[in-house]
Amino acid sequence: MRTATTLPRHLALAALALGALGGCVEGPRIEARPQVITFAPAPTPAVNQSSAVVSATASSGLPVLYASRTPSTCSVDAGGVVAAAAAGTCTIAATQAGDSRYAAAPQVTQDVTFTFRGVIEFAPAPSMSLYDLATVSAVESTGLPVGFASATPSTCAVEDATGVVSALAAGDCTIVASAGDGQASLTIAVTAPPGAAAPGAPTRLSATAGEAPGTVTVTVGAVVAGGSPITGYTVTSSPPGVTGSGPSSPVTAACPGTCAGFAITVAATNDLGTSLPSVPVDVVSRYRVLTTFREPDTQPNDSIFEGTFTFNATAGVASGLQGRLSESMTGGATPYPDDSMTWLTLGHQRSSLPAVLDGAPGLLVTTFLLETTDTLAQEPKFGGTDGWEPGTGMGLHFGFPGANPGNAYVRIWVNAAEPTAAPTQGQLDKLAYADCAPGGMMGASCMTGTTEAGYGSIGTMGGRPVSQVTTRR
Repeated sequence: MRTATTLPRHLALAALALGALGGCVEGPRIEARPQVITFAPAPTPAVNQSSAVVSATASSGLPVLYASRTPSTCSVDAGGVVAAAAAGTCTIAATQAGDSRYAAAPQVTQDVTFTFRGVIEFAPAPSMSLYDLATVSAVESTGLPVGFASATPSTCAVEDATGVVSALAAGDCTIVASAGDGQASLTIAVTAPPGAAAPGAPTRLSATAGEAPGTVTVTVGAVVAGGSPITGYTVTSSPPGVTGSGPSSPVTAACPGTCAGFAITVAATNDLGTSLPSVPVDVVSRYRVLTTFREPDTQPNDSIFEGTFTFNATAGVASGLQGRLSESMTGGATPYPDDSMTWLTLGHQRSSLPAVLDGAPGLLVTTFLLETTDTLAQEPKFGGTDGWEPGTGMGLHFGFPGANPGNAYVRIWVNAAEPTAAPTQGQLDKLAYADCAPGGMMGASCMTGTTEAGYGSIGTMGGRPVSQVTTRR
């Protein structure tokens, strides 16, 4: 009989997992009979129906696992109940991993289309005088994005995406909100002020990292103009260090780095004077991240994480990391992004640790499949640490040899000085993932991805981080 060192890596790991149970067990010969998965006809949800049931069976009679390949549109549970998160085409994948008699079945997918027609509701209308700025907001009951337009362009103008309204003349200003096939309108009475004065301090500010390095973009959402047109805005900061001005909103200002530690203030000017500065606001931006873990044993598929997060440069805080992680063992012969891998939705950021890597301050941020960090075995003899932290060993699931909670996580690097900067090798070495969900398991061992330089060991199937690309959203 061949020794474990001559077996393929994933079989050797399975043998190690069995050894952890107390001895070497010689199992039955694997027959690898073929099997196929067949879906029943796709359901056709009615308009505004938010759930449906899919059903697939394997020719082997073994149970089928379901996963959503479009997590922003829908989710699916173990019984095939599909829950819509948005209108559109929901793609459900069915897999069957096989057993000692049957080989894994080719993955198959089925599309379910959800259609929603919702109601648009405006927030209460703001009060406005001539030359004021104000922001209107509206929501569509099914979650569709809302756009805005002015039905009275001689009285007011409005920005489509932000809802910022400019009062151009006294009279009725009618704003139309649109989402999908639905529309709603709001009328604002623009009054003529009794006299003229210096503006009030701007309100409803937002500040985000600018398109050019070392800049910040500041948008004013509301200002009482004082009955005289606004002629400009001046951007400052607390503490001092950010400066910029412009005739209209938004204003781009120079900012050291990503404005780390700076809160932004704005003053408005008209022909009669300059307002007091606004209340300071933080510089908050949204980012996309794409992280790749090389998987030598599952080519052409790698473990991929696609996600988004928010970075508050003023406070140095990353929040809301969420996205989806591919399970490379479930894919076919077509690599990412046209793959057929099963994807896990990771939506629970539960760790953000400050670190200085290769001289750059930043954060190691981790998001999880479940609302817990229980992922990997805790006992030192199994290579565990605190139940999830990357480490050495076989990567056995949490609670081994008991029940597996089926958790998974991904750890990314956020460069506080410049989130979009390409990571150095030392920063890449601290990325990690672990997948203890059914499609990411080899016996009792979870698939993991780490480097020796970062954590003392490569992943359980040789997985290791090789790239991370962060871009502005």
